Amino acid sequence: MTYWLIKTEPEEYSYEDLIREGKAVWDGVRNPQAQRFLRQMKVGDLLLVYHTGKERAVVGLAEVTQAAFPDPANPSYVVVEVAPLQKLPSPVSLASYKEAGFDFALTRQPRLSVMPVPEHIWEWTLQKGGLGK
Repeated sequence: MTYWLIKTEPEEYSYEDLIREGKAVWDGVRNPQAQRFLRQMKVGDLLLVYHTGKERAVVGLAEVTQAAFPDPANPSYVVVEVAPLQKLPSPVSLASYKEAGFDFALTRQPRLSVMPVPEHIWEWTLQKGGLGK
């Protein structure tokens, strides 16, 4: 299993929208590097869902329920299907990752919308968000 972070603008599509719908096709990703990461996702991989904009925080967990397939709107791109798992009791802010000093794409590549998450950062996020030990 691999861990990933996916970004969304909450005004466009929030984690609450994902919870309400029960699953979603994660589309609109056009960056070549982010597209490579979508292609690497497998069913069962776990996701941190990050709200961009004013919030700038990881707000929930999700799971890949369907691996990459052609985007119905534009088959030159791929999409994945995701389902919500759990909202974090305490959102984990971008500032928290910066303060922790992690070498993490979230702090180095602010415009990248899909990225891998190292296991130690995944565990730290769960703990910081109120789900860890």
